[in-house]
Amino acid sequence: MRTLSINRTTDMNNVSQIIPLLVLTGLLGCSPVVDYDLQGHRGARGLLPENSVPGFLLASDLGADTIEMDVVVAADSQIVVSHEPWMSSEICSHPDGTPVTEDEAQALNLYTMSYEQIAAFDCGLRGNPRFPDQEARAVKKPLLSEALLAIENHSEKMLRYNIEIKSKEEGDGIFHPDVDTFARLLHQVIAELGLMNRVTIQSFDPRALEAFRRIESQVTLAFLVSNELGLEANMDRLSFIPQAYSPNHNLVDRSLIDSVHGLGMTIVPWTVNDSDRMKELLYLGVDALITDYPDRGAALKP
Repeated sequence: MRTLSINRTTDMNNVSQIIPLLVLTGLLGCSPVVDYDLQGHRGARGLLPENSVPGFLLASDLGADTIEMDVVVAADSQIVVSHEPWMSSEICSHPDGTPVTEDEAQALNLYTMSYEQIAAFDCGLRGNPRFPDQEARAVKKPLLSEALLAIENHSEKMLRYNIEIKSKEEGDGIFHPDVDTFARLLHQVIAELGLMNRVTIQSFDPRALEAFRRIESQVTLAFLVSNELGLEANMDRLSFIPQAYSPNHNLVDRSLIDSVHGLGMTIVPWTVNDSDRMKELLYLGVDALITDYPDRGAALKP
């Protein structure tokens, strides 16, 4: 490796800024010797259909420590694994195989459908145009209980689960129940399976985190963030400090990491699919990575 020669007349302030950049640039060619919580986003969305049992099992096989997933509520009050509270026009098809169109997607509101009706739709055979490496496969939207039991029976290690409550204030009573009811229904499923000590509840909706905390004060909670308001403004939206702060990875730098750690929280950026960006974030000191490609993340494990 070439050595860097610094002239004594060089401004030391500039040197203090340049050296960390040079070090980081060099280190990106290596794998960071640091362990971290590898979370499979919606299972392994880059490789198999999202939020599906096969995708969750693949994430486990590829070395994920935590399986990340989203949940909504059906008309019969069952907790269903799905990112949208409707049938996505990007990936879902009617029971007869006809693709769901953009115009009809939100009308196929899962909160107005029984789980039997929901399960008749396919959300994997069309593949996903944004993930060319994803293998198309026939999958239904599973019940949360079904998904968790399948993973528990399949995995040889004790996994964690990061479950996102998909709620918004404007969706109350339309796409989901009020947050207290949502939290109660979700809590019931997790408690019945005895998995509360291995679950993180995450949400962009601070009301949902407050609601779940009222039911289960010791549960691990993560605040999802996509805005640019900053840490202080976002924390003002909660009445407590959660265990984890989970921002879009593009918002993460050393200053944010230090501030989050200073408040006693872990920092869990999403959704990081580029290997170099994964390395950069790990060197900066994040505690976890959420990725569509758990195989890429596992390659960076010590």
